Amino acid sequence: MSEIVPFRRPGAATVPDAAGALRTAPPSLLLPDAPAIVVGARGVTWVTPDGEVDLLPHDEAAWRLRHQNVILAHARAVGRRLRTDRMADPFDLLELYAFVRPARFCLPTPKGLADALGLPAPGDPEAEALSLIDSARALLSELAGNNQPEDGAGRGRQPHERSDPAGIGWFMGQAGWPWTPSVMAALGLPHGPGDGRARRGPMVWNHLKEWQAEAPEPPPGHVPVEPAEARWRLAELVGSGHGVEPRPQQADYASAVSTAFTPRDEQGVPNIVLAEAGTGVGKTLGYLAPATLWAEKNNGPVWISTYTRQLQQQIDKELDRLHPDPSVKARRVVVRKGRENYLCLLNLEEAANIAHTQPAYATAIGLMARWAAATRDGDMAGGDFPGWLVDVLGKGRTLGLADRRGECVYNACSHYTRCFIEKSVRRARKADIVVANHALVMVQAALGGGDDAYIPTRYVFDEGHHVFDAADSAFAGHLTAAEAAELRRWLLGAEVSGRSRARGLQRRVEDLVGGDKVALEQLQEIRQAAQILPGEAWAQRIHGGEVKGPLEAFLAGVRAQVLARAPGVDNPYSLETECRPVAEGLVDLALDLDAALLKLAMPLEKLADRLKEMLEEEADELEAETRRRMDSIARALKRRAQNEVTGWRLMLQSLKDETPRKFVDWFGIERIDGRDFDTGMYRHWVDPTIPFADTVGTAAHGLVLTSATLTDGTGDVEQDWRAAHLRTGTVHMGGAALRAAVPSPFDYASQTRVLIVNDVRKDDLGQVASAYRELFLAAGGGGLGLFTAIQRLRGVHERIAEPLEEAGIPLLAQHLDGMDVPTLVDIFRGEEDACLLGTDAVRDGVDVPGRSLRLIVFDRVPWPRPDILHKARRNYFDKVAGRKGFDDMITRLRLRQAFGRLVRRADDQGVFVLLDPMMPSRLLGAFPEGVEVRKVGLAEAVKVTRGFLAPDDTAR
Repeated sequence: MSEIVPFRRPGAATVPDAAGALRTAPPSLLLPDAPAIVVGARGVTWVTPDGEVDLLPHDEAAWRLRHQNVILAHARAVGRRLRTDRMADPFDLLELYAFVRPARFCLPTPKGLADALGLPAPGDPEAEALSLIDSARALLSELAGNNQPEDGAGRGRQPHERSDPAGIGWFMGQAGWPWTPSVMAALGLPHGPGDGRARRGPMVWNHLKEWQAEAPEPPPGHVPVEPAEARWRLAELVGSGHGVEPRPQQADYASAVSTAFTPRDEQGVPNIVLAEAGTGVGKTLGYLAPATLWAEKNNGPVWISTYTRQLQQQIDKELDRLHPDPSVKARRVVVRKGRENYLCLLNLEEAANIAHTQPAYATAIGLMARWAAATRDGDMAGGDFPGWLVDVLGKGRTLGLADRRGECVYNACSHYTRCFIEKSVRRARKADIVVANHALVMVQAALGGGDDAYIPTRYVFDEGHHVFDAADSAFAGHLTAAEAAELRRWLLGAEVSGRSRARGLQRRVEDLVGGDKVALEQLQEIRQAAQILPGEAWAQRIHGGEVKGPLEAFLAGVRAQVLARAPGVDNPYSLETECRPVAEGLVDLALDLDAALLKLAMPLEKLADRLKEMLEEEADELEAETRRRMDSIARALKRRAQNEVTGWRLMLQSLKDETPRKFVDWFGIERIDGRDFDTGMYRHWVDPTIPFADTVGTAAHGLVLTSATLTDGTGDVEQDWRAAHLRTGTVHMGGAALRAAVPSPFDYASQTRVLIVNDVRKDDLGQVASAYRELFLAAGGGGLGLFTAIQRLRGVHERIAEPLEEAGIPLLAQHLDGMDVPTLVDIFRGEEDACLLGTDAVRDGVDVPGRSLRLIVFDRVPWPRPDILHKARRNYFDKVAGRKGFDDMITRLRLRQAFGRLVRRADDQGVFVLLDPMMPSRLLGAFPEGVEVRKVGLAEAVKVTRGFLAPDDTAR
């Protein structure tokens, strides 16, 4: 460490403790005496504390990192790029940022840190390395400046602080966190805080606000929202920004959507609006106008559902217009997600206890504690949780602290009244707008309400083109080793000491059933029957060992059939094969398993029934929260018994009989990076919008399904709307849906260019990589490269990373950089000249206005993967539509979605390039009317790209 001049401030006293050691001192800046490094494709920029700069080869830098501490940003990403996981304890600036600024955003790069801290943007790798030192100095100065003089009890911190930075920092330092000396110096406590504060530091739950029980909300009213009222509210929303009047298209859209906010006339038949709004219309404010007005008039919430977390955040931000006061907005607007997305305080407490004896956990737990004390709502899948923190600290020590397996003990938990999930559920009951996601909405509707048995009456499904995919996931059945092992953990809890914090069913219900003989007998039956489910080391047994029980025997048989019949068993991709004809002996194994699962389903159902009986028998004695907990557990047991175990039994029985026509079954082996991850039998609805209509549709009074890409692009208006009805399930809901189509205000013909390159062989990866390189260079960065296969993405990245870096263009890549898609998109958005390579998830999740996204390159026509499920759906939907076209419909949708990323505001420009000469003309309806699609050679495509995207002072 090198001591910098003390950061002096009046009042920072120096006080000796009982042993005479200094307990407090003037805050000072103590920077690490270590080099700062930045990794590039060509090498590693290495800046010593004396200011010497070297460019080292990757292998030499990796060797040095094993023996020397360095200052860097994102140690795991650096390790991946250097292909090493052996590193001396580095000074990771992201860890320091998460400590000093918990629940605050920054991009996880040197430039991102500099920007967040208000420092000059570094322009090259040497400047980036030096900026890391400046960022460390700024963060430590901020910590010192925010730190008020403290007494021995830790009093005197900033009013907004709900955690003790000195206690947590010292707790982390006792386990070797390298930043602790710097942190403690900045806090004026170089010798530690003393008085047990390190032990108490992570216990932030004690400082969180508790919720209070309140009376149930009455059902909402039925007062309609008139079109003129929707227009008035829209003008209010738009006007609260910068005095801008609502656009005519936006007002027309709001008027149309208001139809869903009128009383329904027939049970089970909602008022439906299918609304397609082109990019730039402003559909978010368009539907929020009637939605917020209906909520206010009827004292009931409207649920806005999205497919991506990015849109959830965008909607939440838009509502600042209506509720600029954060305290008011917190009451009126709630972001809801599934329980598995929120930090569980009991898990945090147990992890903190483990960290006291296992130091490897201390850094992660300390940073999670700092975030837990500062977070708005405890949401770890978006919100104010930095996505990069998962990669920095590891999934198990971040996302693993959520209730990911339904193990909540509800009001038996000591943290129940401070629980983030319970707060969210309660706030949602009283909110005007609940911003949720498709998966949560569908699961809650299927289960009769989820956490609190509440089912809304009004929904808006934004990104409505994804309703089909979301329903496909929500209503599928998977009889696999991983799913069955998860059920075993839910029922039996942790069976190997120290390996898991899982709490079994008995722990969750034992205080509820007390000495009830019937319930205790059912619990014992469940424990015995659950032994058939896969336990520890199931993979080794299924892959060729001695299997235990009928379920592992069945799965071993499934695996054998897949390996015997599936093509390409030696490739790294997942495998699948049809169930029929069933291999010899497998039907008998299925029937044996069916009988064993019946013995599990019966006591699950009986225990659920017994809990319901106890609710009635002890109605005059049970507290409200205990009643809610018993009801929730009873419904969870019913769901596990009926939807899961009985669903598995029906799948097994069909192997002997016949699969119902509404389903498609197959056997599969799931692989990740070439490693077998799961094995089992899969069942999906051929048309998953049928159960969506039966659950969400029948319960809703009003339903809006909206997107910029609802209809197809065949050119036949009626046929294009027919596709929208099929994809959203409105054909199964009865009644007539109101159709509304509002075109984009953008001039795509002048703002975009669409090029199909006809002289690059798409099966020659060298040619494909060269095309990406030259196009990205021609655009000067700002390019999004989309791929239909991960292997092709990796091959292109390997070939183009170095030449792009030489040109000053950073290259990001999904599946290679180790960060989640939202974080990669954030970096891409924040660095104007960066390029990003990705697959479907990037295509659907990108919202990047401005020059940061000015070029899209698709490696080939994105035809749907011809797997067993797709084959069944193609046959079904082609028959329903009376013509072939299911493949074309999906492909046009993917192209439309990709093209729609280019222009997000009126002054955007962009080029769309497809490297596939086999693009059929019937798919050109994916592009807006008036846009010229040119088939050109690569050289011409590069010329057009450079000319169209050149700066203003360059001749075009």
